[in-house]
Amino acid sequence: MSNKNKAQLREEARLEALARQQKQAQRDRRNRFLVFGGLGVAIIALVAVAAFILINEGAKKNVEDIPLAEVSDVPSTATESGGIPVGSDLVAGTENEGAPVVDEYLDYMCPACGQFTQTNGADVEALLTSGDATVVYYPVSILDRSSRGSDYSTRAAAAAYWLADQAPEAFYEFNKAVFANQPEQNTTGLDDDELAELAESVGAPADVAGGIADGTARATYGQYVYSLSNEVTADESLFNANGSFGTPTVLIDGQRFEAWGEPGALLAAVQGDEAVLEEEPAEG
Repeated sequence: MSNKNKAQLREEARLEALARQQKQAQRDRRNRFLVFGGLGVAIIALVAVAAFILINEGAKKNVEDIPLAEVSDVPSTATESGGIPVGSDLVAGTENEGAPVVDEYLDYMCPACGQFTQTNGADVEALLTSGDATVVYYPVSILDRSSRGSDYSTRAAAAAYWLADQAPEAFYEFNKAVFANQPEQNTTGLDDDELAELAESVGAPADVAGGIADGTARATYGQYVYSLSNEVTADESLFNANGSFGTPTVLIDGQRFEAWGEPGALLAAVQGDEAVLEEEPAEG
C-alpha cells in the first residue's frame, strides 16, 4: 500500500502528463520539420522543372512564324530558296555553270539521309569535281523531336549554315563529317562542342568553330532553319507518294528522284540514263 498522500499522487500524475505533452510536442515539431522539409525539396524540384521548361520553351520562342524571305539573318552563300550550292571546287556558294542541278533536302538526325550519303557520297563528289552537276544542300529540321529535347537537327543545320557563311570552304566537308558521325535517333545527338570540333577538323578556323560551340551559330541561323523547314514541309511540290514531306528529298533539275537507294542510280540519272529505278526508299 502506498504511503503517498493524495497531494503527492496528484503531483506525480501532473508531472507524468507534462512529460507526455513535452514528448508529443517534440514529435510534432519533428514531424512538421520533415513535412515542410519534404515540401521544400518538392517545391525546389518543381521550380527547377518549371525553369527548365520555360528555358526550353523560351529557346523555341526565339523563332517566329515568318516566311523565309522575311528572315533577317541570311547566309551569304544561300540561294533565294534557302539552299547552299556547291560546285567543282567543293566550296559553298559556287556552281558548275550549265550543269544539271541536284537538290538535297536533308536532316542531320535522319537515318535515311545517312543512308543516302553512304550510298551516293562518292558519286556526288564525282559529279561535282567533274563539273557534271551542281549540288544544292537544304539542311532542314524536322526531327528535333527525336533528340530528347536537345534540338539536334536545328543545331546541326544552323552550324552548317554558319559554316556556309563564315567558312564556305569547310561546308561541304562538314556536311560529310556530320553524317559520318551521325547519332542515333532518340539520343541527344552531338553537343555544340562536338559539332565545333567536327567543323575545326575539316578546316574551319578556330574562331568560326567557336561560334558553333558558344551557340552563336544557332542564335544566328536558328530562325533561318525554322522558316525554311516550315516552307519545305508545306510545299506540295516536294511531297512524296504518301502526300507529305520527308527526308531525304532529292530532285534532279526539279524532278523528284526516288531511286537514290540503289548504288549508281543517281550518277546514271544525272548523266542522262533514262533507266531509273521506280522503287521509293524510306524517308526520315
